[in-house]
Amino acid sequence: MAKINVDNKEISVISIDERDYISLTDMVKNIENGLALIEKWLRNKNTIEFLGIWEEMYNPNFNSPEFEGIKNEAGLNRFILSAKQWIEKTNAIGIIAKAGRYGGTYAHKDLAFEFASWVSPQTGVQEKPIVSMYPLAGGIPLLY
Repeated sequence: MAKINVDNKEISVISIDERDYISLTDMVKNIENGLALIEKWLRNKNTIEFLGIWEEMYNPNFNSPEFEGIKNEAGLNRFILSAKQWIEKTNAIGIIAKAGRYGGTYAHKDLAFEFASWVSPQTGVQEKPIVSMYPLAGGIPLLY
């Protein structure tokens, strides 16, 4: 597991199938109610649409019919969606929920940058170029 330092924050990066996944959990670790931000982001209709578009582009096994149902529910007061539910229902590959010692919610770098911008537009703009300069878990620098 690689670590990157962004704005004096150590953030874990894992590589799976030659894709780098950045820890959303680490990104919000020092923010009050940070873990709740991940859940709120996943409940946002715009986020669901963005995740669905990304999955349709990069995941041939994405469950599009299930996604349509989720998209229709998103934005309603009763709508709740965890990372684990998203993964199980849609066969998503862009988000990973890990349990255990190095657990947390990880997102493909494209999605992690989107999350960072949602949490704080300033942070999102700052993190993208900084993270892009680092060779991550796969040893290949991110190119943007």
